[in-house]
Amino acid sequence: YPTWKRTLARRARESQVKRFCRAQAIQRRLEEIEVTFRELEQQGIKLEKLLRDENESPADQQTQWTNQLLYLVQKKNNLMTEESDLMIAVQELKLEEQQCQLDQKLRSYMNKEETLKTPEDEKAEHEILKQLVEVVNKRNLLIQMQEEKRLSEL
Repeated sequence: YPTWKRTLARRARESQVKRFCRAQAIQRRLEEIEVTFRELEQQGIKLEKLLRDENESPADQQTQWTNQLLYLVQKKNNLMTEESDLMIAVQELKLEEQQCQLDQKLRSYMNKEETLKTPEDEKAEHEILKQLVEVVNKRNLLIQMQEEKRLSEL
């Protein structure tokens, strides 16, 4: 088993573990965001009730409640933006994993000697290459979307 094959296999395992850890971190953050959404929703409901029911409250108090409500809305919007970014990151991880798997399959076909390849092998190699190009194009689209989103936020 040549050294370069062991190195490739080790690097593939390492990148897979990194993707798995990133996916776990993203999932944890999405769950935290969901909990925070619920908390913000409850706080918003309380503030709305206070604003509607307490018409006799001093104007200062109503202004303070309104400001708190606006702050909650802003916080919720920020969380929605972060959630959107995380969902894009999840898609990117899936595509990255797909690309890695296709790359490994393609390498196995390409490492085979040309004289030993059957027509089915060549057809499979071309199909994998085609799928790999599609995955790379999808990843490129995601990156373009992220860049456009970042520029629009500026």
